[in-house]
Amino acid sequence: MSFDIFVMRFENGETVPLDMAVAHEVLGPFVVGRDSGADVLSVRTAEGEEADVYLNPPDGITFNRFGGGGIMDLLAELLRRLDAVLVVPGGTVVVQGDEARRQLPGVLADAGPTVIARTGAEIDRAIRAA
Repeated sequence: MSFDIFVMRFENGETVPLDMAVAHEVLGPFVVGRDSGADVLSVRTAEGEEADVYLNPPDGITFNRFGGGGIMDLLAELLRRLDAVLVVPGGTVVVQGDEARRQLPGVLADAGPTVIARTGAEIDRAIRAA
């Protein structure tokens, strides 16, 4: 897919920093290219699926040109480890559970559907439905 999706974390309706060390730990084994000046990673799964990942410290990670089950599984692991949510263009927000839903700012909670998705396949379905 060639649009951007955003990994973010919220507490009490406010954006909070992501643990970028954890992000590097999760993404590191899949990095096949890096633009250190812009903090852009090219990742590839064992199945050959790819994505561009833009690290926007302290509070955002953007995935672009992504697709395939392996990338979705990687994204699910990233969301789980960062205790983060996925913001999809059009207003859909993918969360790991009800607690994350309660932490969203009102503007996101009211903008579109909030979908609980914990696996790569569930996240893929939520993005395609958005």
